[in-house]
Amino acid sequence: MCTPYEDQSQHNLPCLHCHPHTYIRMVQHMIERCMLLHMTRDECVKALDQHASILPLVTLTVWRGLQKENKDFFEANGHFFSPRPLSSGYVRRSSPRFARRKQ
Repeated sequence: MCTPYEDQSQHNLPCLHCHPHTYIRMVQHMIERCMLLHMTRDECVKALDQHASILPLVTLTVWRGLQKENKDFFEANGHFFSPRPLSSGYVRRSSPRFARRKQ
């Protein structure tokens, strides 16, 4: 969990563990700002990871929540915000999902 000093070192950003609702709203707001800047999903994930230290998995989860809540918007504008599947390796696995066992 967070100590009072950790919150101040992060420019007063909320903590995912201590204030999950506030943290998720902050990520949602950042995603909306990325959309206003006409960034794709991949660009948004990368920007939030690099500039705000938001884990890509968190950004993708919040993005999917926004898609569920705003289906009409994403259907009308989806060609711009998600033109291709996420392919830049943000979610990494230590081993292949369906690997053959050695016999």
